Amino acid sequence: MRAIAAANPTPRTELHYATPFQLLVAVVLSAQTTDAAVNKVTPALFARAPDAASMAALGATAIGDVIRSIGLWQAKARHVAALAADLVSHHQGEVPSTRAALEALPGVGRKTANVVLNVVFDQPTMAVDTHIFRIGNRTGLAPGKTPRAVEDALLARLPADTLRDAHHWLILHGRYICRARAPDCAHCPAVKPCRFPGKNARLRAQAEAAKVAAAGQPQS
Repeated sequence: MRAIAAANPTPRTELHYATPFQLLVAVVLSAQTTDAAVNKVTPALFARAPDAASMAALGATAIGDVIRSIGLWQAKARHVAALAADLVSHHQGEVPSTRAALEALPGVGRKTANVVLNVVFDQPTMAVDTHIFRIGNRTGLAPGKTPRAVEDALLARLPADTLRDAHHWLILHGRYICRARAPDCAHCPAVKPCRFPGKNARLRAQAEAAKVAAAGQPQS
């Protein structure tokens, strides 16, 4: 973890937002959808409804018209409209700071709550998405059969000084280096302690590909 951290000292979520409410909405929209896809629809959505009251007033149908390019947009539109209404009714339009209150909102599960608690309220939570689940098992860092098992193992094992930013480091590492189909072991800062059984084969293949590419280039 410290090797990954050294390669990216200031990790940040790649979702675009200006307020805690906008982050909450963006994370709900990002389920089974890339951050890049979410970032294409949220500027127009937040221009029309920047806060909980205006989002609730906008309603599911109008929300859906804006976000229909992302996956599961119908269900997400309903969830966003409903959670906005709940925030207005029960939390004065503000995003609550407890897990129980967050998970009581429509469309908000443990992973979404963990992101909000971490980013907005500076809590050392671990939001286990598909990337972190893969890394925990592939590298031997925190094997587990379920996201919750991986989450608990990571929180128990990671150095205390890495916990605040750990989920960002791992998500970004899984997105760009430790990819599902083609892990870039040659550029992994943590390749030495990694226990991925296929890493040596990946390193050999990448080294060979680099030699072939270099041989095909004209000499300077």
